[in-house]
Amino acid sequence: MGHRLAHHLISTCTEPGDLVAEAYTTDEETLAAAASLGRRAVACLPDFSLARRIRGRLDAVLPHDVAVMAVLRPCRPDQMARGLADQLGRVGLVIAGPPSYPRDERARPEETRRCPACRTGFWMAGEDRFRAFMAAAWRVLRPGGHLAVVTTARHEGGRLVDPAPWIVRHAAGLRFRYVQHVIAVRVPVAGDTLVVQTDPRGLAELRDVRSRALPPVARVHADVCLFTKPASHPGRDGDR
Repeated sequence: MGHRLAHHLISTCTEPGDLVAEAYTTDEETLAAAASLGRRAVACLPDFSLARRIRGRLDAVLPHDVAVMAVLRPCRPDQMARGLADQLGRVGLVIAGPPSYPRDERARPEETRRCPACRTGFWMAGEDRFRAFMAAAWRVLRPGGHLAVVTTARHEGGRLVDPAPWIVRHAAGLRFRYVQHVIAVRVPVAGDTLVVQTDPRGLAELRDVRSRALPPVARVHADVCLFTKPASHPGRDGDR
């Protein structure tokens, strides 16, 4: 979740003084954008070391009276309704960028120890937990509030896996209304050209232009699925 995307979602979907909640938090960008726009912000983050790092960055880049508008709650995304029990039915916007780990992938212990964000994402991955998060998002959102889910298609087992259609179907089952599908470009644009910067792995996969092998994959955009909780829905408002 980059600062520009967070700023656009928050300024479009909320008003000053509204509460913005973030799930699957790995950095301070969404919290900083919300506080800078005069919104209250809360993030669900179960990893203490990452939470401490994000708190330090917020305090360093924002004035004190702005930084205090952003808080962290020690809970997983699927526990959002419990972690925000004092805010049920009051949140104006929930933003989520779930990890894109393959369903059968397991991170090595040494990798999760080195990177708090990777460790946090690994333990929050999984379709069952994402389903629980979606149900929790419904409970914390106010009537008319929005849910923004940011995803990226990926290659898994030799095929393209796009989670967006599944997310839309599951949201419909929870009575969310599908508002819009937005394409968010993740790389700089120079004129009519996308400026793609590859990582070391991508450089190692560069091939002769005459080769028939598939070129290396570069992720240049994210899919933003935007939903709203209806202003009133019999049989569901009681869940709050």
